[in-house]
Amino acid sequence: MSELSYDVVVVGTGGAGFAAAMGAADEGLRVLMLESTDKWGGSTAMSGGGMWLPVNPIQQRAGGGDSREEALTYMEATIGDDYRATSRARKEAFVDGVEDFVTTAEKYGMRFARAADYPDYYPELPGGKIGRAIEVEPFDSKKIGAWWKTSRALMPLPLKTDDVWLLSRSWSTPAGFVRGADFVFRMLGGAVRGKRLVGTGAGLACAFLDVVVQKQRTPLWLNAPVEGLVVADGRVVGVQTVRDGRPVTVTATRGVVLAAGGFDHNTVLRQKYQGIDGNPSGNPGNVGSTLDMAQDLGASVELMDDAWWGASVAPLPGTSPGFLVGERSMPYSIMIDAEGDRFANESESYVDLGHHMLDHDKDGTYWLVAEARHARRYLRSYAMDPRATKAMAAAGTMVKAGTLAELARGIGVEPTRLRATVDRFNGFARSGVDADYGRGNSAYDRYYGDPTVHPNANLGPLEKGPFTAFKVVIGDLGTKGGVVTDEDARVLRDDGSVIEGLYSAGNNSASVMGRTYPGPGSTIGPAAVFGLRAARHMARSAR
Repeated sequence: MSELSYDVVVVGTGGAGFAAAMGAADEGLRVLMLESTDKWGGSTAMSGGGMWLPVNPIQQRAGGGDSREEALTYMEATIGDDYRATSRARKEAFVDGVEDFVTTAEKYGMRFARAADYPDYYPELPGGKIGRAIEVEPFDSKKIGAWWKTSRALMPLPLKTDDVWLLSRSWSTPAGFVRGADFVFRMLGGAVRGKRLVGTGAGLACAFLDVVVQKQRTPLWLNAPVEGLVVADGRVVGVQTVRDGRPVTVTATRGVVLAAGGFDHNTVLRQKYQGIDGNPSGNPGNVGSTLDMAQDLGASVELMDDAWWGASVAPLPGTSPGFLVGERSMPYSIMIDAEGDRFANESESYVDLGHHMLDHDKDGTYWLVAEARHARRYLRSYAMDPRATKAMAAAGTMVKAGTLAELARGIGVEPTRLRATVDRFNGFARSGVDADYGRGNSAYDRYYGDPTVHPNANLGPLEKGPFTAFKVVIGDLGTKGGVVTDEDARVLRDDGSVIEGLYSAGNNSASVMGRTYPGPGSTIGPAAVFGLRAARHMARSAR
């Protein structure tokens, strides 16, 4: 067995891992990044790429009108303080670490844009705002050369966060058409200049790799799973991994950062902690192995029963679930349970909807039911490929019918029950007030609505056939529980003592956001901030 030595070993290549590696190299430390799979980027590369970062420099330069006090007030109002992961000290560390992350990334050439129109998910609560999230500007992935071929990026398009809500209605509203044209010209402009522009999570991951691997010259090993943590005198001093199929011990003189994601693709752990196999949309490499290693050393865990839940269109065999973000907010549609009843505000934040699905019927069947205008007016990510919809129809996960009664029979719902649900909803659509669940009351709801639909941008009566129903399952963007860490991302035991030399960030750690989702990018934002805070602490802590 060969041995190597670095100052810092980072396990995982998502936002948390890259931020930790960037910060450690910025401090002059020698860093090694390890990726267990054959693809780098983690769930970050597969995501929307937004980062919820209150009081960030991009927002401040644009006169966004945020403050530390307002951000913390909002976090207390939405998150509370029920767990060690959500302590006041951790919230303050997150908010106070935002500027360092953004300015450090900018120093190495990362370019950010503000999602100026995207609201916090509870903007009406004290301290709530619109426009706290940022993302990278579309990045030329040709800059990273052959690394692009091994990225976990899902969407090689120059897409930006605020494109999504407008593109979804690109042929139904003037603003949507203009944004659609702008998006097309952005793609063509990049191609004419010989660039391969990518945005959202793909762009963020590529920009991170450009900084860490190409500019800072940090080595990144693929197919290098960590098989054990090396401990000496009660301190984590390295890892046991694999390189080119051979075991390697890597010493880490300053520390090891666990940023390997959660356990969303480990059905054994999901059944143990959540009682559900799950329908994950995140990185297939998230199997929780580093969580087990940390617990073997006495690490405390929290929030293991929770996840970044949401509703997803049921997957076909061999495919991933289609996570629903904006489509469920569009007018002329409702979500129903197996009995044909509505059960929640379809437009609420996805984690709230996921929790409501779990509470309502963890093992039940759900359907997204829509009428002709929903299909005709809006871009639906799950129904764009005719081959996929044909396969869904054959599998019975999409049902289409000329009348509501026929649709009800096709999905196994009593026709009179579905008719009563639709009639009640249609009354709300005409009055503009959802008296049952308040759909459309929040600015967050309306962000994905249609402003040309009156009197409520999220409501539209289901009247015109054909009607369609897509089977919906309880999905997620990753698990939310993990090892408990302090404000510098140091891993803690049950008694609050520190496991020296061991750090964790991202979904490998219990979320500072607790059981909620304050705003767009509440996964990657804290992941990046606490990853960087881990690096700063290691730089201050010579052995």
